[in-house]
Amino acid sequence: MSGNQRLSGIVLVVTGIVVAVHTVVEPLYHVSTEGSPYSPLWTYINWLTLLSIALGVFYSYIRTKDAGGSGGDGPVTREYLVACIQLYGFLFVGILFLWNWFQLFSPEYTAVAAEVNSVVWIFIDAAVPLLTVPLGLHLCCGARKSQ
Repeated sequence: MSGNQRLSGIVLVVTGIVVAVHTVVEPLYHVSTEGSPYSPLWTYINWLTLLSIALGVFYSYIRTKDAGGSGGDGPVTREYLVACIQLYGFLFVGILFLWNWFQLFSPEYTAVAAEVNSVVWIFIDAAVPLLTVPLGLHLCCGARKSQ
């Protein structure tokens, strides 16, 4: 499973870098209009982000189970705390991502204003690199070497 972990780690790191760089660079090359508020490149980046969120939930869950500490009897270790923060962070961002992403496919959904969607996208685009890069580096640098 080490090869899959390393490949998943690379995908996570690349996704984090792509999202971070594109979030900063997009205003320099794309002029937002009401008809085109976002760069068309986000169409492809969103698929990569979805994959990374799924990988993040999967590997964070495994990391949480491997770290133990949830039995209530033993002390809570740093590894268990980091794994739980990553897991719940990925779940939180995943819920926001899917909620916002599905609204792109359903223009008749008008429960919230377009400005709210934009703010949520900024939050997601800021959080994804903070979650994916550390987990990706953890997977790339030989996590679970003992197996």
